[in-house]
Amino acid sequence: MLRLPSFTYLAPKTLKQALQWKHDAGPEGMYVAGGTDLYPNMKRRHQDPKVVISLAGVKALRRKPAERRNGGTADAGLALAAGMTLTEITEHRKLRRRYPVVTRGAELISTPLLRNMGTLGGNLCLDTRCTYYNQSYEWRKAIDFCMKKDGAICWVAPSSPRCWAVQSSDLAPVMVALDAQLHLVGRAADRTISAAAFYHNDGIAYLTKQPDEVLTEIRLPAPNGWDATYHKLRRRGTFDFPVLGVAIWVRWDAARVDDARIVLGGVASWPQAVPEAAEAVRGTQLEDAAIEAAATAAFRPSKPMDNTDFALAWRKEMTRVYVRRALEELRDRHATRRP
Repeated sequence: MLRLPSFTYLAPKTLKQALQWKHDAGPEGMYVAGGTDLYPNMKRRHQDPKVVISLAGVKALRRKPAERRNGGTADAGLALAAGMTLTEITEHRKLRRRYPVVTRGAELISTPLLRNMGTLGGNLCLDTRCTYYNQSYEWRKAIDFCMKKDGAICWVAPSSPRCWAVQSSDLAPVMVALDAQLHLVGRAADRTISAAAFYHNDGIAYLTKQPDEVLTEIRLPAPNGWDATYHKLRRRGTFDFPVLGVAIWVRWDAARVDDARIVLGGVASWPQAVPEAAEAVRGTQLEDAAIEAAATAAFRPSKPMDNTDFALAWRKEMTRVYVRRALEELRDRHATRRP
């Protein structure tokens, strides 16, 4: 049985208190929200903080979704607190009605029990995964540790100078496709960045968030003339991590696609936007030829590595299939809504 190591547990009540305690703990301190990622990692000795600072009791991170306004009147979207549980996201009526792609992405994460604990912010900050990394300490020691923890080599690509662990969040590609804005709070300053700017294409340094910063809010754009969807590939249709995620956002101008974003998850160390695929559908009515061109464009840069489930060639081909299915869904849905 894997057991947690010894650590000091702190439960701040305010964000200011949490930031101060993290500053006091220094590199030996880590934040935890739902704990569905950190605690298993601690049991496997992937992460070994001496001080764990819980964000669960910080009320500012658990408030209800709030309407955002431009000039006090114009709809500017919805602001979600990072501490919302995944279950709260799936069950929130306004969110389900206005942003069904967000609730759909949350529904596909893990199991009901873990969705009750896991948070929106936690899923966006989820650690990257790899077959050679997500193992017990003894297993990793037996093959010699990898560069992500305790070693100096990437077992996926031994000659590579970088780690190729895979981004495995379901909501990360969704937020990048929506161009959501993420608000971060630190002791010295606050800042707001796009979801795309939140990630690095590196298995170790996969976030641009500083260790002492807290992700507090996710700001969704107003649902004005656009639609989006998310499709997920996994071995079991229950609690598996994605080996491929496809998030697609399109903005309609009558029957034509005015703009689009196509983002792949589970094939790189970050949510991988494919601008060539998006360009293939701009100005079209999502005819079969345009959809096929976009699927082919997404297929080319999709380079799944040998560090997750399924055969590489088949997983790569599924990129084409899932992009095609997602675009067909958006086309068919728009056709039913048009007068």
